[in-house]
Amino acid sequence: MEHSIVDLLYGFGIALQPGNLMWSFFGVLVGNLIGVLPGMGALTTISMLLPLTYVIAPVPAILMLAGIFYGSQYGGAIGVILLNLPSHPPHAVTCLDGYPLTQRGKGGSALGITMMCSFFAASVGILVMIFLSPLLVSVAFKFGPPELFAIMLMGLVAGATMSRGSPLKGIAMTLFGLVCGVVGTDPTSGAMRYTFGLPELSDGVDLGALCMGLFGVADFLSSINRTHMQPTTARVRMSEMRPSWAEIKQSFKPMLRGTFIGTLFGAMPGTGPTITTFIAYAFERKVSRTPERFGKGAIEGVAAPEAASHSKTQVDFIPTMSLGIPGDAVMALLLGALIIKGVQPGPQLITEHPDIFWGLIASFWIGNVLLVLLNVPLIGVWVRLLQVPYRFLYPAALFFIAVGVYSTHNSLFEVGEVAVFGVIGAVFLALKFPVSPIVLGFVLGPMLEQNFRRSMLLERGDLGALVTRPICATFLSISALLILVQFVSFVRARIRAGQERRNDGKNSRETIRQDSLAEVREAVARHQGH
Repeated sequence: MEHSIVDLLYGFGIALQPGNLMWSFFGVLVGNLIGVLPGMGALTTISMLLPLTYVIAPVPAILMLAGIFYGSQYGGAIGVILLNLPSHPPHAVTCLDGYPLTQRGKGGSALGITMMCSFFAASVGILVMIFLSPLLVSVAFKFGPPELFAIMLMGLVAGATMSRGSPLKGIAMTLFGLVCGVVGTDPTSGAMRYTFGLPELSDGVDLGALCMGLFGVADFLSSINRTHMQPTTARVRMSEMRPSWAEIKQSFKPMLRGTFIGTLFGAMPGTGPTITTFIAYAFERKVSRTPERFGKGAIEGVAAPEAASHSKTQVDFIPTMSLGIPGDAVMALLLGALIIKGVQPGPQLITEHPDIFWGLIASFWIGNVLLVLLNVPLIGVWVRLLQVPYRFLYPAALFFIAVGVYSTHNSLFEVGEVAVFGVIGAVFLALKFPVSPIVLGFVLGPMLEQNFRRSMLLERGDLGALVTRPICATFLSISALLILVQFVSFVRARIRAGQERRNDGKNSRETIRQDSLAEVREAVARHQGH
């Protein structure tokens, strides 16, 4: 521990150098602003600023790109809570409760809880990187394709049972996401699958296009005929941006659980942040005594996924830098930036480039403090976005969505994808189908398929070998338990509904009998009167 503290102090000396501090501040500021804008995100911004890394030194280049990454996490949460527009896929699940809180006039409290959970989770993630990095790296080596397949399966099962309403609808949406995820070129045979003869789909459906369509455009299409909708004119004061003590107490345990889930999945190579937020939300809904509140503005539905996202963001650098295995597309870009600067990620990175590793860890803390200081005065600006009339807000948001999607690959076809998924999402919303499980199925579908194929190659087609591996068997058991719990809940609901129908039938028969007796008494009374 003493050695780690000395290394951390060395990292602060690197990160606090004026040039490095300037680039770190630039990164978190740009990331924060870009994260708020609908249609923009860390992936787009890092892609556009990647050429800038050619003309600056390795340390400030990595600090800037990392600042954009976790800065966009803060900004993305603001856009989700205030405008229901997830510019970063992991924030998609925050839409379920963040936006309803804003509609109930509690957007400021939701943002305050988000800032609190984000800073706490990021700090825990940083501490994990400092003190447990060697241990987590050794654990990460134990996760082969069978273990990763079991994790993906557990994530899909949790996603299918996470949504409100009918579990069958949740399963249907997860399967729809799986189908969308396998569109494109088969990684094994090279054959084209489900492309309908369109060469533009050879690389698959774009994740950003799918998210912007399902959550941005679909919401606009669902609201376009609501002429009674008026922009809010309420001013959110600084005191309203501070959550109450009751809200903090209500969010504390979800924050701890979300942080633990994010830290756990951050150490696993090849798992993106989207699965982490969905599992954190699903777990929080399962342990809640009032799960019916989720999706209607439960503060726990904001605290848990946001804590998981930020702790995952920090810990995700361990497999990326120590093993060279990125967790998602953004981490892959950061990995590419390291290689561009002549830095080879791997177990030797800490010893060969301590200035980059420890400077980056120290910059995380500095950057998160800067983000808190930036967002306290700027949250009022984001809240005022709600005062913009919808007739101006919708076209502007659609413009940013189109620009953000087009700028990623300079493809008008992907803009068309946004429109198609917007119409599909609007239809699903009209039919009361949850759209959030689609994203989870889309992200995990290809990973589930690839890891299953690799597992079968390793085990020579023996499915039984999967349950003989301890880690794999544990996650498969959790998946089976989730299915069992859902089945038991379904059976209990059917039994309860049957009992209510029988009780209603008895009450109806009793009412009819009482009415008949009353009619007979009235007839007898009339006869006696005559």
